[in-house]
Amino acid sequence: MNASLTETALSRIRADVRAMHAYTVQAADGLLKMDAMENPFGLPPALQAALGQRLGALALNRYPGPRTEVLRDALARHAGMPEGCALMLGNGSDELISLVALACARPGAQVLAPLPGFVMYGMSAQLQGLGFTGVALTPDFELDAAAMEAAIAQHRPAITYVAYPNNPTATLWDDTAVLRTIDAAGAQGGIVVIDEAYQPFASRTWLDRMRAEPARHGHVLLMRTLSKFGLAGVRLGYLMGPAALVHEIDKVRPPYNVSVLNSEAALFALEHADVFAAQAAELRAGRDLLVAQLRALPGVLKVWDSEANMVLLRVPDAARTFEGMKNRKVLVKNVSTMHPLLAGCLRLTVGRAADNAQMLAALQASL
Repeated sequence: MNASLTETALSRIRADVRAMHAYTVQAADGLLKMDAMENPFGLPPALQAALGQRLGALALNRYPGPRTEVLRDALARHAGMPEGCALMLGNGSDELISLVALACARPGAQVLAPLPGFVMYGMSAQLQGLGFTGVALTPDFELDAAAMEAAIAQHRPAITYVAYPNNPTATLWDDTAVLRTIDAAGAQGGIVVIDEAYQPFASRTWLDRMRAEPARHGHVLLMRTLSKFGLAGVRLGYLMGPAALVHEIDKVRPPYNVSVLNSEAALFALEHADVFAAQAAELRAGRDLLVAQLRALPGVLKVWDSEANMVLLRVPDAARTFEGMKNRKVLVKNVSTMHPLLAGCLRLTVGRAADNAQMLAALQASL
């Protein structure tokens, strides 16, 4: 291989891309994986067999067809999509975030989001050539409405993200603060994306607000994923909002972006939504117990309330505790260097009762 040709070819890649770090997934072989907010429950054996038969009968030699439309209709019914709205599909919510940025990528366009928050908001903005502004949460990870209003007035963002609940803090922000942010973005002619990735574990949904005040939400899109529903491996997300807005964003969606396997697996899951709802209920109960146990653990400095399938806590030495847990075969997420507000923080996934007990024991031994 000619190294000089490779180096010349590398010069064609954008300098900011070459300076980036790729999104990495921690190796988890031999470890209890509690770092990625995955649903720990698989399908019951009978449903596994039924799904396998159904997927095996698909015409994989054909491009995705009408079943994609059936899935869109099924998701709209499942979510209770408001009148006047449309729905588009994405290969996970990551692709939807990228498509919204691509559709709004005009010279000088800006994206704004609270920090700490989901890293893909800023990454997608950079890759599509938009500027990105992060607005710090309060020290207790609440949405700072006044700071959001000031930043929106200054930067006039094309897109403002509001995660509801937020990752990695697991907080479900005060509705008044969210409404102030939505109104401020609307006054500047911007789009607001409400990210409800963790909705199966939250006590409320912003869709209720959208139904109650449709005129106030004429610039609001709501995004969800089936990853936290229990289908992380299927990679399917969906975006709902005013039909005129969704139809424009849908124009930049690659054709056939959702495979026939993804679509059929998602349809199967929706037909058995009660199974996944029971799993979510068990995880919510386990989360509440885990939060109480963590708060009783000597050496844990703070544990935040959670409305997701994760729990954020602060310990005296996050790096040492993380390594101690890993040495004890439990993998969690060390978020302490992601943002100054997260100093000393670890993020734990909520799992099955046995998983939570093993994680708790590893944490206690590592503090």
